[in-house]
Amino acid sequence: MREIHTEIEIEAAPEEVWRVLTDFGAYPSWNPFVKSVSGEPREGGRLEIFVQVPGGRGMRFTPEVLRAEPARELRWIGRMPLNLFNGEHIFRLEPAGPGRTRFHHGERFTGLLIPFMGGTLRKVRRGYLLMNEALKARVEGAAGGTR
Repeated sequence: MREIHTEIEIEAAPEEVWRVLTDFGAYPSWNPFVKSVSGEPREGGRLEIFVQVPGGRGMRFTPEVLRAEPARELRWIGRMPLNLFNGEHIFRLEPAGPGRTRFHHGERFTGLLIPFMGGTLRKVRRGYLLMNEALKARVEGAAGGTR
């Protein structure tokens, strides 16, 4: 198993971060990593997602939503046949004081191809960091944050 974990503090309440995070239709206008998402963030549902890591090719997949708890957590899992590559993607929002959110963004990877994917996973981590910064800018701009 390999794991990526990133986090960023956002000057807005978790409810506002959640609103922007789950407004999938707006992703093309601000998200540098997750280029598009369609579907509803509801447990047991399926999403159609297109991601493109910086300097890499794009990938389309249809993960299952494992958890969708408003203003707390969105989690999905994408699987490839024969256990070649699986990724459990996690967005977790935690209050960080009045009007502040600590946004955790990560993924747990398992499967037979993981030992051969070090370079790709480094690019994926960079994509997460870029998305975090863009989410912060989007939320704080919408909420009239101080930055």
